[in-house]
Amino acid sequence: MSPPTLPTGVERRLFDGDERLATRGASVYGEPTDGEWRVWDARRSKLGAMLEHGMETGLSGGETVLYLGAAAGTTVSHVADFSGPTYAVEFAARPTRDLLTVAEDRQNLFALLKDARKPETYAHIVEPVDVIVQDVATRGQAHVARANRPFLRDDGRLLAAVKARSEDVTADPESVFEQFSSQLDGYEILETQRLEPFHDDHLAVVARPDRDH
Repeated sequence: MSPPTLPTGVERRLFDGDERLATRGASVYGEPTDGEWRVWDARRSKLGAMLEHGMETGLSGGETVLYLGAAAGTTVSHVADFSGPTYAVEFAARPTRDLLTVAEDRQNLFALLKDARKPETYAHIVEPVDVIVQDVATRGQAHVARANRPFLRDDGRLLAAVKARSEDVTADPESVFEQFSSQLDGYEILETQRLEPFHDDHLAVVARPDRDH
């Protein structure tokens, strides 16, 4: 079986003899570059790790994206390199300042100092999207996915990186992942994958809107 096709604008290219994921855009976090291309480091990006694991993300390039938990812009900068309008939600002020700097080099990247748990605060800004990428370090990660579902088109995708330690640092990660899946009302889960060796105690989830909800 052939591996899933990478989105247009994402390629595997040689850097120092190793084949790495790469996008074309301005450098953000000191990643290796080759001309206009820059390494997409899966050890610093949950979505990059999903692509390295060959998950069927549904990304083809050019999508409108809502990114929840953008932090300083490491992953969302790569997303903006191959996507259409990209709305980047980050709650903390300090990383948002870095995110604004990243957005200066990407006209399609819109940084929002907002709380992903309160989508009503940015509902007047964000248009319907093809993809929600969720990478939030908070309790209630399933709630965040449910609360932001109204932004997602009927044929869209949720790409979530579930952080077990953010939900309960003492709980068994598998039980956290099972709980997340059971609470993901309004979605149909298409695929799940642990993100080791790139990220410990993380589960990647690909889901689509459940048309019965």
